[in-house]
Amino acid sequence: MADKITRRGLMFILSSPSGAGKSTLARRLLGDDGDITLSISSTTRKPRPSEVDGTDYHFIKKKDYDRMVKKGEFLEHAEVFDNYYGTPRTAVEQALEAGRDVLFDIDWQGAQQLVANMSQDIVKVFVLPPTRGILEERLKTRAEDPPDVVAGRMARASDEMSHWAEYDYVIVNDDLDTAYGEIKTILNAERLKRQRQPGLSDFVNSLRD
Repeated sequence: MADKITRRGLMFILSSPSGAGKSTLARRLLGDDGDITLSISSTTRKPRPSEVDGTDYHFIKKKDYDRMVKKGEFLEHAEVFDNYYGTPRTAVEQALEAGRDVLFDIDWQGAQQLVANMSQDIVKVFVLPPTRGILEERLKTRAEDPPDVVAGRMARASDEMSHWAEYDYVIVNDDLDTAYGEIKTILNAERLKRQRQPGLSDFVNSLRD
């Protein structure tokens, strides 16, 4: 039986307006697929009741965030709703070299910065809600944000959705199972791309000897 062909990991980006379901899809993918790991962002905002430090985010002070930005320790960083977010560089680079995929649950601003830094490793998927009304209802029933924050997220949604054409793939999350199946299909196809399998050349040469 052939040895496993060495593969370089990829950076799998999921973006959407808040409430469109990307975090639910991301959690399901992480639970089902042992070859992908979550990129845990650092943030200056306070944790929500359901969030755990080091699992959902690294919750840090603003002064520590500023220091990391100055030292170039983030692959991307941005201000969102008066809070600051950043993706630590070292953990991502180590995962890719080891052949592990890294999942990013980030907005379009973060995606643009990641593309500027590591475009050859990136696959971008934008998740849309089926209707604007359903998006608002999802935000209200989530019950973790106060009404003024929900209103702010709805106001921002139109701008966020205007960036859909910057992504490699776009899916509409009307049915969760269908949307998840589409995400898995995209990920599996991208893993098989020739440029992501540096060990393929040696494998083919071994067949020709």
